[in-house]
Amino acid sequence: MNNPGTYTRIQDQITIGFEQLYARLRQKEGRLYEDDDVSRLPFINVTHPHYKEWVIRKHSCKALLSYIKQKDNILNILEVGCGNGWLCAQLAKAVDAQVTGLDINSKELEQARRVFFKIAGLDFIPGSLESDLLKDKKFDMIIFAASLQYFPSLKHIIGLAIEHLTLLGEIHIIDSPFYQHQEIEAARQRTRKYYNSMGFEDMADHYYHHTINGLETFQYKILHHPFSWKNKLSIKKNPFYWISIKNRYR
Repeated sequence: MNNPGTYTRIQDQITIGFEQLYARLRQKEGRLYEDDDVSRLPFINVTHPHYKEWVIRKHSCKALLSYIKQKDNILNILEVGCGNGWLCAQLAKAVDAQVTGLDINSKELEQARRVFFKIAGLDFIPGSLESDLLKDKKFDMIIFAASLQYFPSLKHIIGLAIEHLTLLGEIHIIDSPFYQHQEIEAARQRTRKYYNSMGFEDMADHYYHHTINGLETFQYKILHHPFSWKNKLSIKKNPFYWISIKNRYR
């Protein structure tokens, strides 16, 4: 039988390796922003190479804020994979809740703390959902925004998140791609081709292509369907699913 301590050390080494690789990729992609730019996100200059991406994120953020404001029981929010903290900051400024950002990327987490330190009710902590810093903490809402594709198992990561939900808590997944089974192999090839072109071949081993069926063991609901007629006819098209998952004990 393997030693649990050995397994933990191996997982820590994988995490550290991914953090370093991901940070270097983000730099090359132009996704590491100056502090002033981060403070204004999701609003960004129309000439910026990632402008269209931020238009989508802006609308996702607006929809999420509208949803939260209609609830009176969301007082404690966690974002998993918060990056530079822009979404956490938007939430903390707009709703009466304690907001926590969680990420393994130390460089962007430091920037989040530096840029948004004046916002009340906002905190950033390093690590993962398995971190001792979250050991006994419960949240009314846990958000995965453009981060779920970096977790190999939906069942595992969503199961972990549910353990940190309050009784009436919810998980929300936004701005992450989901695929049909028949699309996955072609999507994997596109991903590998992209990372090869960027000079980050190993990054393809850290990007995962999930299907909606991977959530079938959970109580999930699709709040936005990218292939619905409503979205197809909308001027502000969003290509990503918005999915909510209720605590299994509800």
